[in-house]
Amino acid sequence: MNREFVFALENAGWPVLLVDSSFHIARASATASRLFCLAADEDEPLLSALWSPQNPATADKFLDAWERAPAPSARLKFRTRGGETVAFTVSICAFFKEGGKYFVLQLLPDAPLAATEEKTTVGDATQAQKQKLECALQLARSVSLDFNNALTSILGHTSLVLGKMETDHPWRHSLLEVEKAAGWAAEIANDLGAFSRQEKETRTQAAGNLNAVLQRTADFFRQNPGASHADFQVLLERKLFTAKFDEAKMQQAFAKIVENAVQAIEGPGRITIQTRNVELAEKSQDRNVPLAPGAYVCTEIIDTGRGIAPEVLPRVFEPFFTTKGGAHRGLGLAWVYGVVTNHGGGVAVSSQPGSGTSVRVYLPAETRVVRDHVTELIDLRGSQTVLMVDDEDLLLTMGQTILSAYGYHVLTANSGQKALELLAREPKIDLVITDLVMPSMSGRELVERIRQEWPFLPILCTSGYGWQATSDEESAYLPKPFTSQELLLKVKDVLALQGG
Repeated sequence: MNREFVFALENAGWPVLLVDSSFHIARASATASRLFCLAADEDEPLLSALWSPQNPATADKFLDAWERAPAPSARLKFRTRGGETVAFTVSICAFFKEGGKYFVLQLLPDAPLAATEEKTTVGDATQAQKQKLECALQLARSVSLDFNNALTSILGHTSLVLGKMETDHPWRHSLLEVEKAAGWAAEIANDLGAFSRQEKETRTQAAGNLNAVLQRTADFFRQNPGASHADFQVLLERKLFTAKFDEAKMQQAFAKIVENAVQAIEGPGRITIQTRNVELAEKSQDRNVPLAPGAYVCTEIIDTGRGIAPEVLPRVFEPFFTTKGGAHRGLGLAWVYGVVTNHGGGVAVSSQPGSGTSVRVYLPAETRVVRDHVTELIDLRGSQTVLMVDDEDLLLTMGQTILSAYGYHVLTANSGQKALELLAREPKIDLVITDLVMPSMSGRELVERIRQEWPFLPILCTSGYGWQATSDEESAYLPKPFTSQELLLKVKDVLALQGG
């Protein structure tokens, strides 16, 4: 059967069949393989070989009719390996991949199965409900992975063009909107992925530099016609401490604070965004925020707007409290407060009516200085040879386009085996960038093989799944989706750590 691409339901605990447009079974879950005696290395059998004549139509006619009038499920009968006919409630969906059409048939039995020499069984109604939930989770994982791959390509190409475009280009604002929308879609994809993972781990908070996040936020509002009455001043600490944070959520939190500042300025005014390091030898307090001894990164956003009345100030973090009226829900600062406190930090607000407002965000930090990523684009250039490995051609094209534009020599491979062949043939490869989730040979297997044959070769891993990197691994891991700048910076980091 076809092993050329990832089948997300391969390890499902219930029968699942992947059927191609010619009605051959291209892939099957392990349970289906046992139940129907399907071997992974045999020719693709026709669905009709399992299809019971008791069904109202032949397999091909049924799927043709379903495609014209899709229904979420159907009651169908199939013949098992022992010759017994078993009734199933079959959930059906269709999708296109690599130019081909496929049907996914998920078979939930109407009664417990006991139809093979191995006595394959499925439990009672409670077990069936559990299987349906697992089915939804498996599909969510698959959708999240494909969605992240597509968004990686969108964000990569968009951010590359933005990095090369003049700041006054008439199309720049539209591209910034595309980047913003893709970032929002990435947040949805990550939430979907987090929902689908049974262990429900929190998303990895990678060590990073808030300066880059704040610079992007300021650039976005500078290009926004709705903020044209505000003059932005950005004062960033050049040797900022390292903090761990979820970049997507923190960027949304800062954007919400700046949006409030823009709305508070009724005429011409100024918004100042600044960062600084804070080291405390003993307990301290900033307004409502208790600060334990230790290191922090403080981000302060100051506006010259109308300010906040003293009687209102204590309530600014209350959900559904707002003084704006209209369609405002009063959830902005409450959401910011939740994001920051979930990072172990705090938010302090001080204001005087008519004199503006200051919002200070504290995040726990390490006293080591993170590389300042708010640098000239020339700093991102390189001349090394990079091998990029991914089973999605659009991501190979995106990576090759970005890295080549900044001076790198790029080789590509769409499988682990091809990557190993290139490594054996090419005399000088300085870095391997590999996806972790690939068919046939996974990225993890590829990494193990490379470590055995070329133990000192730097490797950068990427993934659209919520992989939990250890403290030793996070410096060589880049979660999808990512921008061109994030890819270039991570490549520089990994090469620098290996002396490349």
